[in-house]
Amino acid sequence: MSESEIDTNVADGSDSSKDVYENDFVPYINKWGRRTNLLAVALSFGPAVALLTVFGILPPTQAVIGAFISVAATYGIFWLVEPLSYYPVLGIPGTYMAFLSGNISNLRLPCAAAAQESADVQTGTPQGSIISTIAIAASIAVNTTLLGVGAFALVSAFQALPALWQNALDSYLVPAVFGAIFAQFGRDYPKVAGVGFTLALAMTTLLELGFLNFLPGYPLYVVIIVSVFGTILIARWMWENGMIHPPDDS
Repeated sequence: MSESEIDTNVADGSDSSKDVYENDFVPYINKWGRRTNLLAVALSFGPAVALLTVFGILPPTQAVIGAFISVAATYGIFWLVEPLSYYPVLGIPGTYMAFLSGNISNLRLPCAAAAQESADVQTGTPQGSIISTIAIAASIAVNTTLLGVGAFALVSAFQALPALWQNALDSYLVPAVFGAIFAQFGRDYPKVAGVGFTLALAMTTLLELGFLNFLPGYPLYVVIIVSVFGTILIARWMWENGMIHPPDDS
């Protein structure tokens, strides 16, 4: 069955279309998603292999271990949090595509969320997954072609901006994107949005006041863990107790 037929059937929302999505489409995506992502992992070692085979440069083992520990301590929490927290919006195909292409938080996720909003489909459903896949594919095509060319052309324009504007873009562009996403989903689930905002604000305040300094390293990871997973657990409890409902049922 072609992808267009799958999309059409899934959009119908019937049991047969769900069977096609779960039995044909998802296994196909998992098969090639795993292969392409594992290939990307192997290719990421290309520069290191070139340094070793072409130039004969081999860093000391202690330096490699130290670099890995430094990276893991800084970004390791995102290896767990990002796939879990982004998955409901991205869907299975979108997760493979987004983590393969990068720019998830500032491009793929907003594109997927905006497309689902425009198509009036729920996140975490087969319909939402299909719409997310189309949106992410479009964002990758635009990002790697038109915006790639534009980025080279606009570097000089960005450098010509006043320092105040450059600092504003560097500091507030990504928070503004996340603020728009928060407002979009918070409109459908205001109680959950309130819980997430309160947890994040409380944990950030504890971090800034130094109450988390007893933890190893820079304890930003605790703020992320408590904010993300705390919101998920409380939202689940609210759902089980009938305190929140899908937007169409409220």
